[in-house]
Amino acid sequence: MRLILASSSPYRQELLARLGIPFTTVAPNVDESPLPGESPSDLALRLSVAKAQAVAHDHPGALLIGSDQVATIDGQPLGKPGNFDRAKTQLEQLSGQTVEFHSALCVSDGHRHEVKDVITLCRFRHLSTREITTYLLREQPYDTAGSAKAEGLGIALMDSMQSDDPTAIIGLPLITLSRMLRSFGLNPLEHT
Repeated sequence: MRLILASSSPYRQELLARLGIPFTTVAPNVDESPLPGESPSDLALRLSVAKAQAVAHDHPGALLIGSDQVATIDGQPLGKPGNFDRAKTQLEQLSGQTVEFHSALCVSDGHRHEVKDVITLCRFRHLSTREITTYLLREQPYDTAGSAKAEGLGIALMDSMQSDDPTAIIGLPLITLSRMLRSFGLNPLEHT
């Protein structure tokens, strides 16, 4: 069974490689704009399914993985900052706050699909301007929602993290993914 990650994210590729199953990646062409009134959870779930379906059309018979992550504070989505100034503003806003990350996952064989939203709560420390500036100059997390890479130095910005799946915060919940893959007959521990 061919396994395809419907993503161009190097973070998701690195995480999926941990399972030791050969896979290829295909960048899905999906408009990630939220629909009017769409909740962050619904947005993440819809996009994970849309990414898997976008790739399924050209790869019949493959097992597809679609994933999307939406960060929110007080129910409002946080985008990827794109540059230093927006990241600085975002981290100033997040200082002392709890951010909810929705890491949605879809596994599909083109006919049947399973979806799950894995939630991670990240409590940011009260951050000084100097800490924010130093962090941003060192890690440059401008392609990350919430402007903090928990898999790197961004972990030092946190007071706490709560999740049932520790890799969800990086963008691909591997515990959930392993369970879903097994339901499609692909067990990472039995794959040779």
